[in-house]
Amino acid sequence: MGLGSDSGSGAAAASQTTIPDTAQKCTVAAGGFWGVEHLFRKQFGDKGLYDARVGYIGGDVANPGYRAVCMGRTGHAEALQMSFDPSRLSYAALLEFFYRMHDPTTKDRQGADSGTQYRSAIFYHSAEQEREARAVTEKAQAQWWKGKGRTITTEILQAGTWWDAEAYHQLYLDKNPGGYECPAHFVRGFPALE
Repeated sequence: MGLGSDSGSGAAAASQTTIPDTAQKCTVAAGGFWGVEHLFRKQFGDKGLYDARVGYIGGDVANPGYRAVCMGRTGHAEALQMSFDPSRLSYAALLEFFYRMHDPTTKDRQGADSGTQYRSAIFYHSAEQEREARAVTEKAQAQWWKGKGRTITTEILQAGTWWDAEAYHQLYLDKNPGGYECPAHFVRGFPALE
């Protein structure tokens, strides 16, 4: 599957958490991955999130590196791949938070960060996840963005090969408090989706 230790990207484990076979994956892209990881860990760290890793997905180059991805030369998005306990945390809850924590209406951009590597995307791992992703997206559009005259541009794509980012990117804002966070990454006070 191209996980970091198998991909040769040089990433060390972000944590030594043992992930049970019953875990599911959720893979999203919402701009620069440091702030995305930080917000998801903060929100769900004790609520069924086993692990969250930053990396690259959606491109056409094997074993991409950070500089090449940032220069837009690989087609990859900076992304977050989470392992979670579906008995404690739903995929839909993760996606609702995804739509709260970034601006999905700016194509290939979050704040000042622009380019396809900063696109908004959901990479589904099953047909059920695809259905849920489309349903949550429709609700977020209708209930949160339509009244503002804005349209969600989030791509919904089948997950391809995942590449862990380099080790220094994992838990970056935990290791570097005050490090760069995209100003578009904050939790919006929208009402719960119905």
